[in-house]
Amino acid sequence: MLSARKLFQEILDGDESFRLFCSIAAGGESQGGWENGRIAALVPESQRALAPKIARHGADEDKHGRIFGALLRKRGLSPVEVPHETDYTMLLERRGIGLAHERLVRQDPLSEHDIITYLAHSRVTEQRASEQMRLLRRHFADHPDLGRAVRMISNDEDNHLAYCHEELLRLARAGHGRTIQRVLRRSALAEIRVYRDVSLAVMDHMGRILRWPRAKSAALAAGIHAVHAYERLGGWRRMVSLEPPARCDALGGPADREPEFA
Repeated sequence: MLSARKLFQEILDGDESFRLFCSIAAGGESQGGWENGRIAALVPESQRALAPKIARHGADEDKHGRIFGALLRKRGLSPVEVPHETDYTMLLERRGIGLAHERLVRQDPLSEHDIITYLAHSRVTEQRASEQMRLLRRHFADHPDLGRAVRMISNDEDNHLAYCHEELLRLARAGHGRTIQRVLRRSALAEIRVYRDVSLAVMDHMGRILRWPRAKSAALAAGIHAVHAYERLGGWRRMVSLEPPARCDALGGPADREPEFA
């Protein structure tokens, strides 16, 4: 019987599958770090208080990229080129979700609407990241090689999600509620399609690397489609709700200085 733990364990046990897994994760985190860094530099005057938190968010994402790189080096592996069909961040941008690179490379300040777009996009994608890391933490928190990295990244993703809730609620109270809900809904519906497509692509690559039987690959693909069907029918709503987080001012301090040895 297939289980999340067995599936992840199989991927982690194989050098080439582990190499692809860490390369995809590192690439996405590093890209997120760059994006947050640029947004922090371009925050409009009306939202300048957000800049340190956005910078902290970016520093965390950069740290995660380094952690995945360290996990590769620890096994004597080097990164591989990320297949374009598994590039979650790039595919979201192609669907017009979040702030485009061409906007971030310019020097002119962002608008308040740009900040709402950024926070709504982050609220949706951090929901996914938080859920994925909690799954890994549930199964691998005590793993001798991965445990510390999983716990650290999972805690950071929970902080990022709390920050998005808090800031979007602040902006909703300032009169942007309808805009926020519109952007959140659009982002969530696009994200669930991209997540399905990326998941199918990743499992296809893993199946070829690990030589999975056709029946196993078909079962995994069916499971991915089932998750998308659930999310399309209403599961996406968990990504657009806003509530006061248990962790207040989660990104209000300096980046964690704890050693990153994985």
